[in-house]
Amino acid sequence: MSVAKSFQITQTAPFINHIKQQRPLVHCITNDVVQNFTANVLLAIGASPAMVIAEQEVAEFVNIADSLLINIGTIHSNTAQSMLLAAAKAQQTQTPWVLDPVAVGTALNYRTEIAHQLLSFNPTVTRGNASEILALNGQKSFSKGPDGQDTTQSALNAAQELAQKYQTIVAMTGDVDYITNGNSTYSITGGDIALTKVTGTGCSLSAMVAAFIANSPDPLSATACACFMMKKAGELANKQQGLGTFSISLLDQLSTFNPSL
Repeated sequence: MSVAKSFQITQTAPFINHIKQQRPLVHCITNDVVQNFTANVLLAIGASPAMVIAEQEVAEFVNIADSLLINIGTIHSNTAQSMLLAAAKAQQTQTPWVLDPVAVGTALNYRTEIAHQLLSFNPTVTRGNASEILALNGQKSFSKGPDGQDTTQSALNAAQELAQKYQTIVAMTGDVDYITNGNSTYSITGGDIALTKVTGTGCSLSAMVAAFIANSPDPLSATACACFMMKKAGELANKQQGLGTFSISLLDQLSTFNPSL
């Protein structure tokens, strides 16, 4: 397994500029709790969000979109069908896509089964916490609903194995983020505990990853750039006035992010 290399701010500029120039259209099939915040995060970084979820439309819209996000947070039978149709179309059209396997491995067998079905369509990136990645790799994990209790350091081997098994990039986020394709691995430190106190930051990060990998020749570095940008924006956001101000300030920091700092 590869040794992790630290991802640096000097590596972010080309990817951030690419988004602002290309304004990628990101097709989001995401959970009901975070749709508005996710859309605002994508707009803040210069991407264009679309929330198309009807099973009669998803495959057609994948043809239009630059990338796809599938987040299983509030999954039910209708949205599961839409997710599977969209993932199949993305694999067929080679549209880059991101799987966010929210709360797999928490004794919720239905979502875990759907997550494994989605993995069979080879997502470009699988973005989750350490507990979700361990569970996807068939290993014991500890979580409390969507909140993982495992450390990313303890799950790094699992992330690298999962990446190789499904030919996917695994973006495993936590105190230290690890982004790996099984052969090369980036690590990212920093961030702020407040990022775990505001609904939707992790889910929105998955959408950011989808934006960054759209039309990108280097999806591994593009994924690392998205993770770095969210951590750094969390560090810079205003926490003095409470979490409400922090969530708005996070959008401000994402929209004004300067790679040269």
